[in-house]
Formats: sequence, structure tokens, C-alpha cells
Amino acid sequence: MSSLPVAEKWPSACNSLGVMDIARPDIRKKKLRRNLVWGAAAVVVVIAAAVGVYRLKPAAPTVDASTIWPDTVKRGPMVRQVRGLGTLVPREDSIELIPAQTDATVVRIRVLPGTKVTPDTILMDLAAPELQQKLLDAQLQLKGAQADYKSLQATLASTLMDKKTAAAQVNADYAQDQLQAQTDKKLYDLGVISGLAYSKSKGTADQLNTQHELSQQQVETNQHAIEVQLASSQAKIEQAKALLDLYQKQENALQVKAGISGVLSTLATPVGVGQHVTAGTSVAEVVQPDKLKAALNIAETQAHDIQLGQVAEVDTHNGIVTGHVTRIDPTVLNGTRVVDVTMDGALPPGAVPQLSVDGTVDLERLSDVLYVGRPAFGNENSTISLFKLGPDGKTAERVQVKVGKVSVTQIQILEGLKEGDRVILSDMSRYDGTDRVRLD
Repeated sequence: MSSLPVAEKWPSACNSLGVMDIARPDIRKKKLRRNLVWGAAAVVVVIAAAVGVYRLKPAAPTVDASTIWPDTVKRGPMVRQVRGLGTLVPREDSIELIPAQTDATVVRIRVLPGTKVTPDTILMDLAAPELQQKLLDAQLQLKGAQADYKSLQATLASTLMDKKTAAAQVNADYAQDQLQAQTDKKLYDLGVISGLAYSKSKGTADQLNTQHELSQQQVETNQHAIEVQLASSQAKIEQAKALLDLYQKQENALQVKAGISGVLSTLATPVGVGQHVTAGTSVAEVVQPDKLKAALNIAETQAHDIQLGQVAEVDTHNGIVTGHVTRIDPTVLNGTRVVDVTMDGALPPGAVPQLSVDGTVDLERLSDVLYVGRPAFGNENSTISLFKLGPDGKTAERVQVKVGKVSVTQIQILEGLKEGDRVILSDMSRYDGTDRVRLD
């Protein structure tokens, strides 16, 4: 028979018979220890699972490959450029500004802006009634001055003639007395006449000699006075002619002509029929369409590197024309400076004043540098982040790239990339929260 106590063999029977349980502390400790071990193991498993889940990287977002703009890092020469929008404007030597010559009223417009014109094309007609009266007065003044001149000329000629007649009489007497004095001298030498008679004859000849010299001087002085008086009168004639010519030109200018071949341009303040214009007011402007320049608006942060004479290209949207920088406006307006580019070649068809253009200026040429296409964001001499494509082209990881000089379409790479790397240049700001993307 078994030696186990009755309580262990038949616990229920013992209980029913009133037999009490016998305490076993060792069994309870074993159960408690086993429960603690299982509980600790469960806690460890839960913590390990939580840590594993925490350490799991989030799934990389997917990017549509057709929407990105990739480029490959290259090594070689890089042209540093700046770009600006602008318009075609007339060169200073191609503009003919036509002012009103006198106060007048516009009575007729013959040619509208945009029309080709020649030097003799009449653009508009002006009216100036007061000018007609001034012109008539000037004509009368000229005729009066000319009549005064002729009258003075006749008077002075008559006076000169009298002087010459008197001088001629003195000259005749002088010649006769000189001859008589010479004859008396010979007779005196022969002893025919006395010394007193010879002295009288000689004194008379000497006196007439003085009168002869004075008469010649009077004629010469009178001739000089006549020249002065006639010159003064002639100056009045010239003055009257100049005034008449001025009024005549003003009358001719009432028919406003182009003056040069070109295209009639629009004035800042248009002139209309019935409008009164004052002398000096611009009533028309003619430009030569083949003499245009590009006025580019360059950001002030980029314009400081531009120098006169640098090569530039202007895109008229109907062809690209090469030119060079001829002026850099020293003032800044709305964050930009105006840079003038003069064309070195012929402009394409359709190039007209105020045409919108796109221009680039070559700043410098870097001979051997790493470069890539200019990304959507990135300033000169800074550190930017780009997504570099993996070898399979299916994934891209964010890398930090140090960049140097910036051009219009390219940027210099200093650190972070090597030749042959492919990066995404398009805007990836929506993925700023992740360092890895998948391309689909």
C-alpha cells in the first residue's frame, strides 16, 4: 500500500470528513516564483516588441518619376551668367523728337503711331493765325530796310561825287601851279624874271599842294564813312531777313514732317486734334527700328558683378541676338538696376520698341569645376540639401551639398557630390520630413 497520507490521497474525502488541509509553503513559493518569471518574461517581450516597433523606419514616400527634374554632376568649363527681363527701347541716336516751332493748334492728324515714314512724310497740320501777321510784318520790314539802304546809298554817292569834284578842281589848280612854278624857276635861272616873281609862283604852288593833300584825305574819309553807313544799313537788312526766315520756317513747320526714315512712335502725352501746343512742346517722335537696344532689369544683388563691354545675348522670342553691355544704371528701382545691351547683329523680324525680351550677361568663365543644373532653391556660397539618386534609379537619399558660384542654369559644386552623381533639381520641399524617397 501507498505510504501517502490520507489527506494527499483523498483530499476531497478528507475535507468532507472534516479533515483540515496541511500547509505546504514550499509549493506556494514555487508557484509564486513561476508566476513572477512568466510575468517578467512577458514584460521583457512587450518592451522588446515596443523598442523594435519604435526603431522601425517609416516607409519611404513614393514620388512620381515623371514629375522630377534630374541632372548629372559634370566637370568642365562653366559660364557664369545673370539673367533679366526687359524691353527693346530706341537707342539715343535713333530718336528724332519733333517739337512745335511756335504756339499753335493741332488741326489735322495725318499719320498714326506705328506707321513707317520718310523724311518728307507730313505727320500733322498745325494752325497759328498770329504767325501769319508776324510773317507779313517781317516781309514789310525787309522791304523797308532794303529801300532805306538804296536811298542812303544814293545820298552818300552824291555827297562823294561832290567831294571828288572839288578834289578834282584842286588837283587841276595844283597841277597848273606846279607847272607854272617850274617854268618860273627856269626863267629865274636865266635871269628873265626877278626873284620876287619866282618866290610868289613857288608859294602859290606849295599852298595848292597842301590843299591837294587835304582834298584827297577828305575823299578817302568820306568813302570810309560811306562804307560804315552802308554796312549799318545792310545789317538792318540782314536782321530783317533773319526775322523773315524765322517766321517762314515756323510757318513751314506748321506742316510737321518726320525728318528721318523710321516708324512714328507714341508720345508719353499723345497730341490730339484741337489741342493747343506751346513752342518747344514735342508733338511727334520718330524712331529707327533697326537701331534698338535692350534695357534689362537685373537684380541688384547680381548687377554688381556686371562690367561694361561684357558679352550678352538677347532673346526676342523670334531669335537670339548677340550684344554687349553699354550702360549700367547706377540707381536701384524696386530691387533692380537697368542694364543696357547694344546689339552687335541685325534684329530679327518683329523687333519693335517696347517688345518684351529676355537677356543674359556673361560674367566670367570658370575653366575646370564641378557643376550641375541649378536647383529650384539654393543661394551662392551656401550649403543646400539635394536628393541623390541611387544606382538603380528607383530611390533617392538626401545629401548635404556645399555650392559655390551660381549661374542662370548651373551651380558650382564644392563638396557633397562627385562627377557622375545624379540629383533631383526640382522642388522637393514637400518631402522635408524624410531623407529617402522611392521613385515610381
